[in-house]
Amino acid sequence: MTTVATKTFLFAGPTLARALLIDPEVPLADLILCPPIKRGDLPRITGQVPRGRAVIVDGLFHTEIAVGHREIRTALERGWQVFGVSSMGAIRAREMASLGMRGFGEVYDLYCQEGVDFRDDEVTLAHGDAPDYRELSEPLVHIRVAAADLVRHGMLKESQRGALIGELEEMWYAERTLAWLAARLRQVVSEDEARLAGFFAGFDRYRIKSLDLIRFLRSGLVAD
Repeated sequence: MTTVATKTFLFAGPTLARALLIDPEVPLADLILCPPIKRGDLPRITGQVPRGRAVIVDGLFHTEIAVGHREIRTALERGWQVFGVSSMGAIRAREMASLGMRGFGEVYDLYCQEGVDFRDDEVTLAHGDAPDYRELSEPLVHIRVAAADLVRHGMLKESQRGALIGELEEMWYAERTLAWLAARLRQVVSEDEARLAGFFAGFDRYRIKSLDLIRFLRSGLVAD
């Protein structure tokens, strides 16, 4: 008997584009690549394919209506596997976990922390159009991880980190940029310019949204 492979639809944009810069060999061959998800995408696909997998990574919310909870619930009820990773996917996976949506990764774990108000705009960024989805801002979650690392390495005091994150939390997400961060750190960090340059040159290690996606795609969770 011939086994029909399960179709896997990956909804991703800037998170995948950055992941491919970090790891150009990340496996994509068996996936159907789709742009960031919006309202109506899941019903359209689940209406055409009896059963499959949807991996939600990035999603639109500003220019389009965001993917709805009812759409995800309906897909799950039809026997689809729905995964959430990194960004909009991690948010929805946290909200829909009790109904069977599966979350993955460090960003998802942050949203699941008890007693922590981890806001939706932690993962939000401004970006350009397909296919490169050029990043125009930096998600707060990345800067939060980077600032914690600066504290661990003695480049930033805990009080300075708290003030920095507090300021960023009050900003519009599109204004959170590495240029802004560099200017602010030069005001408070007494280290030399070379050390700060090294920090920013290696900033991909803090981009946990894309690192989560790489780990997910290499995990075998969507392999037949």
